[in-house]
Amino acid sequence: MFTIAQRYKFIFIILQYYSNKFFRYICSIEIILFMKIKTAEYIISNSDVKKCPEGNIPEYAFIGRSNVGKSSLINMLTGRTALAKTSATPGKTLLINHFLINKEWYIVDLPGYGYAKRSKESRDKFQKIITGYILHRMQMTNLFVLVDSRHKPQKIDLEFMEWLGENGVPFSIVFTKMDKLGKEAGSKNVREYLKVLHETWEELPPYFMSSSEDGRGRDEILDYIAEINENITNE
Repeated sequence: MFTIAQRYKFIFIILQYYSNKFFRYICSIEIILFMKIKTAEYIISNSDVKKCPEGNIPEYAFIGRSNVGKSSLINMLTGRTALAKTSATPGKTLLINHFLINKEWYIVDLPGYGYAKRSKESRDKFQKIITGYILHRMQMTNLFVLVDSRHKPQKIDLEFMEWLGENGVPFSIVFTKMDKLGKEAGSKNVREYLKVLHETWEELPPYFMSSSEDGRGRDEILDYIAEINENITNE
């Protein structure tokens, strides 16, 4: 028979064992789900998809209309205030920009579309760059399409997403500038936007609500990327 002291000691050992086991389990989940950005470095900018970095590192590209807050979002996600440069002139940048994250995957900053004052030559060049990268860059794992949460669904965005669906391009939607609206107003705008998408989409792509000002959506987007990377690793 155990003495009371021995029983308590035995119970303590069992609890300690399972506590340690549970702690290790939680840590393993954190490694998978809670991504930490340790390094973020600029690699290259170019206008030719054939000159993009070689190798099989996953790439997560970001695209949206001019002034949608793309550069600010990238800087917020990486925790670097000036990694992605914000152009003073809307629609000026016509380059594919690669940033290597944690030496393991890329953030790709694509040119903003929909700038009305582009010349026809500039629009044609943009179309060539975007089509070339999105349709022919095998390393592109997911395209994040940025949408300004303050506005009603824009025809150019809806048509662009429809084109992505027709070509089987994996993409997600990021509603930006959520801090510019009240909580209720912002959520209502997103719900109405999704309602419009439901008119033509049987199943909606993943979507995120973000703000580069207050960091909203950062963990959700990075966790989504981490989950995809983990699945790729386990394949």
